[in-house]
Amino acid sequence: MPVYPATSKLPSWKIAQCIELAIGALDELPDFLPEQIRIKHRYPTLKEALVTLHQPQDIDEAEMARERLTFDEAFLLQLLLVVRRAELKKLNATARPTRSGGLLEAFDSSLPFTFTPGQRDVIAEIESDMSASHPMHRLLQGEVGSGKTVVAIRAALAVIDSGGQAAMLAPTEVLASQHMRTLEKLLGPLAQGGMLGGSEHATQIALITGSQTTVARKESLALAASGQAGIIVGTHALLGESVAFADLGLIIVDEQHRFGVEQRDALKAKAESPPHLLVMTATPIPRTVAMTVFGDLDISTLRELPLGRQPISTHVIPAMDKPAFLDRAWERIREEVAKGHQAYVVAPRISATDATNSDMDFLFGTSSTPIVSVEELAPTLHAGPLKGLRIAVLHGQLSTDEKNTTMQAFTDGEIDVLVSTTVIEVGVDVPNATIMVVMDADRFGISQLHQLRGRIGRGSSAGLCLLVTNAGSDAPSRVRLDAVASTLDGFELSRIDLEQRREGDVLGVSQSGTRSHLRLLRVLRDEGLIDIARTDAQEIVAEDSSLALWPQLAKELKLLQADEIAEYIDKG
Repeated sequence: MPVYPATSKLPSWKIAQCIELAIGALDELPDFLPEQIRIKHRYPTLKEALVTLHQPQDIDEAEMARERLTFDEAFLLQLLLVVRRAELKKLNATARPTRSGGLLEAFDSSLPFTFTPGQRDVIAEIESDMSASHPMHRLLQGEVGSGKTVVAIRAALAVIDSGGQAAMLAPTEVLASQHMRTLEKLLGPLAQGGMLGGSEHATQIALITGSQTTVARKESLALAASGQAGIIVGTHALLGESVAFADLGLIIVDEQHRFGVEQRDALKAKAESPPHLLVMTATPIPRTVAMTVFGDLDISTLRELPLGRQPISTHVIPAMDKPAFLDRAWERIREEVAKGHQAYVVAPRISATDATNSDMDFLFGTSSTPIVSVEELAPTLHAGPLKGLRIAVLHGQLSTDEKNTTMQAFTDGEIDVLVSTTVIEVGVDVPNATIMVVMDADRFGISQLHQLRGRIGRGSSAGLCLLVTNAGSDAPSRVRLDAVASTLDGFELSRIDLEQRREGDVLGVSQSGTRSHLRLLRVLRDEGLIDIARTDAQEIVAEDSSLALWPQLAKELKLLQADEIAEYIDKG
């Protein structure tokens, strides 16, 4: 006897009666699942599955019906992505094979370190992709500090050796400027093309951002348009109409989740032939989520950290219960600075003027715990526990010049403690920073905290991350913090993060009742089913990529392509 979610006015037995009437009136249903796949998995037909789900003979029969309907969703989704990948393979791109005696070879021989086995594997995959006559579409994901940037630089230099240019798209000006500094540092004389002291094979690097001076922008635009700049780094400003390239051969997108497909396509449109695409993210993605959300991209993963990278120990500080622990945290900063190291203190807000909870407090006569802000915390630390140390602030409301000057001063060791918002979350690389204190850490997500602590321990000294919270030991937010403190494995944390969130958030499905094909599929629970669906979809497309042999399947796929989920996957 089935049990349905009921209300007092519509009991379960009444719903069962309605279902029985509906099933009785059900004609034969067109079944889009190819017969060969249905028979291979011993699935019932679509009509049998729907009837059995509500009127099973036993539990096994009900489970098989549910599995068939769940498989339908997984199969359609994977088919959408496999078809998209097949279409990408049909595009003609300029092959960019590596060649000896050029800029790339000079760069490799100048590096003071050797690549990890993981980096070498990914380098080989990228070289193979870029040697093909169709565009590379690869997602490079890796732990914070796993060496993604140097792998991306190699790809850019291979394109320059073949006469092309590479554009590097970053989500913030802080990160774009950081990339520019990293490139200049790693390339050295190889980035000084046409200048005194520049290497024989050297190129130039240009930076294009929204807040540049007119003179600097004109100079960068000219370098990009003439082809003199081999690598052009920028923010969304790269997408502007005035930006032109001589021969755009590679697009590198950093922190993929911050850009939609529109931005990617706008940049692609600036190339004469479809450019190669390398997407980088330091937010680890569980395998089935990657297969489901980024399934039209080939995926490379860097798991190991380069030699010399030190582990980071993370501890939760319950400030309300044990205020002495917070005092000790400030002492630890003083100790690290005394050793010649530097520190980050992260706060969730810029200023205290944002009265988020004040209306509710007034209404209910309550008093919310104030949220720590950068502008209040910095003077408090300066006059109190960190008195005598060189303290500076960094947040999104500062001008670009102020942000760049502050970051450069911190990089040069002129600042001991940087009190910041999450603008330091991605890409900021200061090897001398060894300790981070995150205030109101319960206000950040798991992935965000993992990203933040990746800013420390980047040199030869171990890192220490202290997560300060006022949350009680049994609060859900405290469970998140304990998870972050318990492991450095970003992939494991990503899985925990997804388990705590609604499944719909993973796939971008609206929960407000809008039409969606994803009613039963759960990417973490149905990992095995998604794997099987992927293989079946690949076999179908290999047999007939037009799907002419399966008109009902082609029709169903068109419906999915028109659906919001397809739009979301594109934005992935």
